[in-house]
Amino acid sequence: MTTESTIDVDTSLHPLDDPVRASLRGEHRRFAHWVGEIGRYDPEVARFVGHPPVLGEQDWADLAEVVGPGGVTALRGHGHVLPEGWTLLDQFGSVQMDGTGLEVAADPELEVLTAADVPEVLELIARTEPGPFAPRTIEMGTYLGLRVDGRLVAMAGERMHPPGWTEISAVCTDAEFRGRGLASRLVRAVGAGIRARGETPFLHAVAHNTTAISLYETLGFTLRKRGQLTLVQAP
Repeated sequence: MTTESTIDVDTSLHPLDDPVRASLRGEHRRFAHWVGEIGRYDPEVARFVGHPPVLGEQDWADLAEVVGPGGVTALRGHGHVLPEGWTLLDQFGSVQMDGTGLEVAADPELEVLTAADVPEVLELIARTEPGPFAPRTIEMGTYLGLRVDGRLVAMAGERMHPPGWTEISAVCTDAEFRGRGLASRLVRAVGAGIRARGETPFLHAVAHNTTAISLYETLGFTLRKRGQLTLVQAP
């Protein structure tokens, strides 16, 4: 295992070009597990694995150790050449959006979600499928929720945290309550907390989710870059 202090940091990269490892070297170091240049979140917190843009032979060996036999992970970037024994499961496009222009607004009707709310959060995530959410994902940052008659019906929060930036994630609304602007309120409110720390919001979306991307654009997000995620399985 490699400790954080011995990892070679490519200072030519923008923090958002390598958000997983940038987060694990900084604000989220308490969740980090390193093998060589491969960084992984505690799987109870998140399933993300960070890696160099181009994986060499040793990187692939370290990645196999990190994910374990038959383990599945997503690689960022294009052109990955899988070694013998690795299996390509899927590939899909993604977008990364810069929230410098996000119009933020605090919202007193929203509540800060805690570990006690996780069972309800996981139920909402299962119904709405905004993306992966683990039992301890809520520890990554501030998560806000909206209740109607005591029922959690919408939420959003903070996920990766590279220097100077915080990712907005888990934006979801129960189907019964869509069309009321709840997602916009939540994104603006989470963004207000990020701005209050002197940081800038950003987010990711799958490229085919044009409805969500259009919403984010109306809120002031702009496309920073298009990318690709490659889902692979270790030997």
